[in-house]
Amino acid sequence: MNNDKVLELKKIATDIRLGAIEAVYNGKSGHPGGALSASDILACLYFSELRINPKKPKDPKRDRFVLSKGHSCPALYAAMALRGYFDIKELKNFRHLGSLTQGHPDMKTMKGIDMSAGSLGQGFSAACGMALAAKLNGDDYRTYAMIGDGESQEGQVWEATMFAAHYKLDNLCLIVDNNGLQIDGRVKDVMNVMPYPSKFRAFGWNVISIDGHNIEEILNAFEEAKTVKGKPTVIVAKTVKGKGVSFMENQASWHGKAPNEVQYNQAKAELEKYKSEL
Repeated sequence: MNNDKVLELKKIATDIRLGAIEAVYNGKSGHPGGALSASDILACLYFSELRINPKKPKDPKRDRFVLSKGHSCPALYAAMALRGYFDIKELKNFRHLGSLTQGHPDMKTMKGIDMSAGSLGQGFSAACGMALAAKLNGDDYRTYAMIGDGESQEGQVWEATMFAAHYKLDNLCLIVDNNGLQIDGRVKDVMNVMPYPSKFRAFGWNVISIDGHNIEEILNAFEEAKTVKGKPTVIVAKTVKGKGVSFMENQASWHGKAPNEVQYNQAKAELEKYKSEL
């Protein structure tokens, strides 16, 4: 593994976290916890894995990505802005009326969004359709989707899981952002859906379990997924909700609220300090 590449992706992931905090603070609402837990994975997707071109957002040969847990879009927007899809200043307009960066991804208003997301489970189902379309049309693009823990309590998620295995969608890679928390508390207390690996294997999926904050493990998982034939792959990424901001880490209360000015400044300082020490 190229150490320079790993270091660069760590820095990008930190910039994504800074962007997510900027967005939620300026929007005075949003979902920072799940955005921060997904930032390392999004850095690897947008700056290493996905075959995309911001100048050609509708290229039919591009890889697709669907953030099915759409409420975590502050991190997605930050990744896309850093990748060149739009001006990073747009993050300060997050959730403002008429802005590009709405509270959930909207494919009609933002170039580079492959599927609008909001109703949990639907994004993953749409991703399955994209992957099947590629198979039927003989296209070689790959489709990636990310779901969350609370989202995986939706029955539609498991219908999509069954669908993908039935149609042998080996061009589909699902990522589970397994931070263990949802809006009402710990997933295992609200409605336990774990263990993921045995459930997905029972549905006929290839399963890879990783540390979702370890850049090398993330990149290796994506490489392994591309070698698997005849079945879809799920990457179960163990993460920390609120990762990178001390007072947000592992706190369900930060699922869906914005920091005040003092908290915003502290979060920025912690992330900038971490980046400077890399």
